[in-house]
Amino acid sequence: MLEVPVYDIEGKQVETLQVDENDFGGFVNEDLLKQAVVAYHANKRQGSAANLTRGMVSGSTAKAYKQKGTGRARRGDMRTPLIRGGGRAFAKSQRDFRKGLPRKMRRRALQSAILAKMLGQDLLVLKGLAIAEPKTKTLVGILKNLKINRSCLLALADRDHNVHLSSRNIADLTVRTAGELNAFDVATRQKMIVTSEAMSALSTRESE
Repeated sequence: MLEVPVYDIEGKQVETLQVDENDFGGFVNEDLLKQAVVAYHANKRQGSAANLTRGMVSGSTAKAYKQKGTGRARRGDMRTPLIRGGGRAFAKSQRDFRKGLPRKMRRRALQSAILAKMLGQDLLVLKGLAIAEPKTKTLVGILKNLKINRSCLLALADRDHNVHLSSRNIADLTVRTAGELNAFDVATRQKMIVTSEAMSALSTRESE
């Protein structure tokens, strides 16, 4: 069993939560986690970069001048990549970088990412998170109380309009619901805060 600290919004540890690592796969599958992160990176690529090859640029295909007798270097047509306005050698073309990742692999990678955060003591549970009105200062104060000064992922049980509005101007803070979590978001943030309700939802879902 793993012990995960539970804090209140004042930054005081109120209890310790016992978490069964088997609910999150039992071990960190590093190879699968890397594969998932690479796939998420690849799927974010636009893939629209393209250049014109020598067959795409406009210009005569006739030889610029005769091969011999001019005293100059040999020259072919005006579309050659060797001159300004010619085509591009080894031109880029539009392509799809997407990498497929089956649902079970995505889920297992998420389990490994969360378990790695718990083993590295980079995950804490927050109890009693409630913001009455959208105010960035309130959420900044909570993060300061928790001594969070690095990139952080905040996981909620359900969408909270006030929390989302309060977090928009905070650098390096990402807010997700438990159902929106993915391995990329968890692995690429240095700290993770999970509300007590979201932790219950995650433990129940991942143990199924």
